[in-house]
Amino acid sequence: MLNIRRAEEKDLGSVLDLLSQVLEVHAVIRPDLFISGTRKYTEAELKEIFRDENRPVFVAEDESGRVIGYCFCILQQVEHSNDLRDSLSMYMDDLCVDEKCRGQKVGKALCDYAAHYARKLGCYDITLNVWEGNDQALQFYQKMGFSVRKMVMEKIL
Repeated sequence: MLNIRRAEEKDLGSVLDLLSQVLEVHAVIRPDLFISGTRKYTEAELKEIFRDENRPVFVAEDESGRVIGYCFCILQQVEHSNDLRDSLSMYMDDLCVDEKCRGQKVGKALCDYAAHYARKLGCYDITLNVWEGNDQALQFYQKMGFSVRKMVMEKIL
């Protein structure tokens, strides 16, 4: 039985381990940008994020209580823009399922939970970024109903 809940300080070690897994996926795809052996956040940064109501982090735990996945989100409010309608959006900053647990619908459960949470808050949409070359993630998000909103392009000099 899978349980999804807000991340707590007791989850720091597990989330740090999963952050390392995600970093290595990106370091393989883009070694020119990502530094292997590092993480996106420090322990101190994670503690702050876990307390921030505008940056909810959800964890998935298995029947033994072991954290096997996470979903980092950021609420983004647009108000009084000259060209954009007022809206609340949820940006899915990072999603990871432990490499040993992939293919067990943990990612789907995390996405569904985040979508339910966003709907409850009145969000218009959920957005996210996928790195070019991360075909497995792209296919997963497409299967979850995500489509391209805009593309970020680069020219390496």
